[in-house]
Amino acid sequence: MKKLFLFSLIVVLLFSTKKSIAQEVKKLTFEEVIKIAEEQSPNARMAKHRYRSSYWQFRSFKAQYLPSLTLSGTTPDFSNGLDKVYDYSTNEYTYRAKNTVSTLGTLSLAQNIGPTGTIIALRSDLTLFKDIDKGLDVNYITNPVSIDIIQPIRKYNTLKWQKKIEPVKYDAAKKTYLASIEGVHVSAVQNFFSLALAQINVQIATMNYANADELYKTAQGRYNLGTIAEDELLNMQLTWLNAETARKQADMNLRDRQIRMGSFLGYNENVVLSLIMPDEIPDLQVDMKEVLDLALQNNPDLLNQQINVLNAQSNAAQAKASKGLNASLTASLGLSQQSTVLATAYENLSNSQRVRVGFTLPILDWGLSKGRYQMAKSSLELAQVQAIQANVDFQQNLFLDVEQFNLQKNQVAIAAKSDTVAMKRYEVTKQRFLIGKISILELNDADSRKDQNRRAYVQALQNYWNYFYNLRSLTLFDFINRKPLGTDYDELLQ
Repeated sequence: MKKLFLFSLIVVLLFSTKKSIAQEVKKLTFEEVIKIAEEQSPNARMAKHRYRSSYWQFRSFKAQYLPSLTLSGTTPDFSNGLDKVYDYSTNEYTYRAKNTVSTLGTLSLAQNIGPTGTIIALRSDLTLFKDIDKGLDVNYITNPVSIDIIQPIRKYNTLKWQKKIEPVKYDAAKKTYLASIEGVHVSAVQNFFSLALAQINVQIATMNYANADELYKTAQGRYNLGTIAEDELLNMQLTWLNAETARKQADMNLRDRQIRMGSFLGYNENVVLSLIMPDEIPDLQVDMKEVLDLALQNNPDLLNQQINVLNAQSNAAQAKASKGLNASLTASLGLSQQSTVLATAYENLSNSQRVRVGFTLPILDWGLSKGRYQMAKSSLELAQVQAIQANVDFQQNLFLDVEQFNLQKNQVAIAAKSDTVAMKRYEVTKQRFLIGKISILELNDADSRKDQNRRAYVQALQNYWNYFYNLRSLTLFDFINRKPLGTDYDELLQ
């Protein structure tokens, strides 16, 4: 028995400890939830990583305009087989056996010229060549310095179009990050008021159960005195039972919302969140013209439409270039020498020049190039129409959003007043019912209106803050502090 008692005590202690850990309560205000969501929620971290990716893409683009130093080579290059050789004595090609090994190393400093697509390179290379069959010494072939120029002619200039597109994409990426954080704020508002409403539903259900219990006991006494009929007593009993069911369901919904909110903010399951409702809203009205100007200047969705048009223009330019003559001019000017002694391979250097023009001209492709160009033109026209329509739709929706936001302050005030009036009416109705002045139907109506108006007040607050942060995301502007939204982008990269 002593062992059983000791075991039971240990189990109870462990369970109590676990329960106390699981019920660690953290109280948060509305402002604290907004701040925590911005700093540590999974959605905010994902926005941060998306910005990082865009940043490094932009850095890669800029690096193409900087000089690049490259060391390349082949070592060794062994060849054993037949080599095609032209015999001038017979004016015929013959084949001779070859058995050679060579090594090549090249150091090149190259620079891209974006507007023209030109590549200019300063090159130095060294080749070691040995004919194994002839048993000759290693031959050193040097090219200490040479200047190479590659100039495309009527070719699609990738760097030129990237210079038009990539800065706009990076600007859009920075603004998209700010808009994403405002989207996190909107999600925080939804999660906050969902949990706040669940808390209020528990309060309502608890109060309704207490009232239903009190009224049921009163009804039992009045029924025993014969002042009410049995159907009224049964109605009160049914209300009492429903109140008990509603209370348990409200507790379950509250726990579900607490878990969802904790997951959104990045807390583990051991933290139980308790929210403090905001008791005021900013005294704020926004001007439609100011909002429109800010949105047209800052909204990343409009920038993305601009990027779509630029990409379509780039594709059309590429398709147009591919259906005609394409050529490249390659020129090289340098010094070279060869010797079986490495030191003398850099003496008495001789000039080395090379000019080459390569071209491609489609003659018969059964309309393939023309078809690609026409498809690219159609895609460009579609992108332009979509951008114009998106701009029109954006302005129309923005107008509605501004009108809705400017109504919300009055809506919150009305909801708050209705909540107070409905609560007062219920208290008066309840007292009148207790002294037998009104029926149970009037009491139930007052009770229902009380709960509806309390929830409507919470919904009005949620609508206000939803529209508020939605306007911030559309304009990237802080209307309370009267300044543009911003962040330390360098800190995001750490």
